[in-house]
Amino acid sequence: MAGEKIVVKNIMWDVDGVLANLDHAYFRLLTEHPNYKDRYKDLKYEDLPQALPISPQIGSLELTSQPTMGKQLNEDFCHNSGDIYFDRPLYPHVEEVLAQLHNLGYMQLTMSAGFDAEVKRKMIAQALGPKLSFVHIEVVQHKKPVGDPGHGSSMIGEKEARILECLEKYNLRPEETVLVDDRIFNCETALKVGMRAVRCRPGFTTDTPPHIKQSLAAEVRDIAAFRDWLLSDTAMK
Repeated sequence: MAGEKIVVKNIMWDVDGVLANLDHAYFRLLTEHPNYKDRYKDLKYEDLPQALPISPQIGSLELTSQPTMGKQLNEDFCHNSGDIYFDRPLYPHVEEVLAQLHNLGYMQLTMSAGFDAEVKRKMIAQALGPKLSFVHIEVVQHKKPVGDPGHGSSMIGEKEARILECLEKYNLRPEETVLVDDRIFNCETALKVGMRAVRCRPGFTTDTPPHIKQSLAAEVRDIAAFRDWLLSDTAMK
């Protein structure tokens, strides 16, 4: 019906950088892993972006953005870091906000990616804990290794395909579904398939390019602010 207000009913959460503090794990890798701790022994947490320059396309910290050691950093983080890989504490208010939205009837799922989908699923389940077991965990499997020149473009395509699969799997209308993500290209992907996108920036991030920001439903500092946006009239068309 023309003029009908379409209300958000479903939330796809990015985990790293939105619900869980991936930057914390990156800092531990640089300052505690035997391959890097000497080099980064004096690194302060607030200076992480100096050690891991942020790619404009990504907009948040990424190990592979390190110009000389990115591939090895990512390899060690994913395969040789032990408990560091799993040490991604939830940001403040995550349990409170997700539980509140669940009680209000919002369907919630994760939209994450990892070198091994089962390992990443385990990490997410551990981070969310039993109180947030109502969140459906969905993970995109990396099909190309980080060292492959086509890794970045491949991941964008893989994320788009997985989003479409999840929309079909859970019978979700894209216009009633919002992706909450800190990464710029993920927000662009959600917009491409007809969803709404909210950029959430609790960690180290760069500003959103103006031409992309104008297409976002909102940009917020943390998920408490996202909750406030969602429950306001601005979440309706």
